[in-house]
Amino acid sequence: MLAFYQHLLSRKIILGTTVGASIVFMFVGVIFWGGFNTAMEATNSLDFCISCHSMEENVYQEYKNTIHYKNRVGIRAVCSDCHVPRDWTHKVVRKIQASNEIIHTMLGSISTPEKFNEKRLVLANHVWKAMKETDSRECRNCHSFDAMEIKYQKSRSGLVHKYSQDRGKTCIDCHKGIAHRLPEGIEVYRGGDDDDHDYYAELKTPCFNCHKDMPKPLDEDWDLD
Repeated sequence: MLAFYQHLLSRKIILGTTVGASIVFMFVGVIFWGGFNTAMEATNSLDFCISCHSMEENVYQEYKNTIHYKNRVGIRAVCSDCHVPRDWTHKVVRKIQASNEIIHTMLGSISTPEKFNEKRLVLANHVWKAMKETDSRECRNCHSFDAMEIKYQKSRSGLVHKYSQDRGKTCIDCHKGIAHRLPEGIEVYRGGDDDDHDYYAELKTPCFNCHKDMPKPLDEDWDLD
């Protein structure tokens, strides 16, 4: 029996590799993959994200006052839910990109609240640009138009969500500053600029759907000229 197993394990199968070596490589691969994946998931935890004081003292304190941290239904979205893709390929790319953040942490680029606020606009624009380019991919980890009951939303929110789907709008266009304080001087778009007004006018959408201070008229007249 021993001779049989010795013969079996010494048989060459692919590219001159023996059965025994293949089994060893397989187990090593499984252990490596398990360790790699475990380490990657560990870096997605909230504790890891705030382990450096520049994050713990700045954005974490702001985030704790938002609905993504604490809410009536007890669901918490942590840093990685908004800043790390779920699919493996994009997740690895994001982790590689994060190496630049480690360098800046070591350099102390945002080590104090004063330094962080000086770079807040640059940092925010970087994140907003990335989210715009990916159609707010990380927002869609939890939110999707398909899952929304728009008829139960407030009239203005429902209106914007309803028509944003057909106009190339994405979550980050309206929802900036929901987890971190906005840079000074930045105004948040809430689906109410001139282009939106013109669009709703073409649809003859009643004014009071957005303007709650307006009484509901008997007749709606969009001919403002």
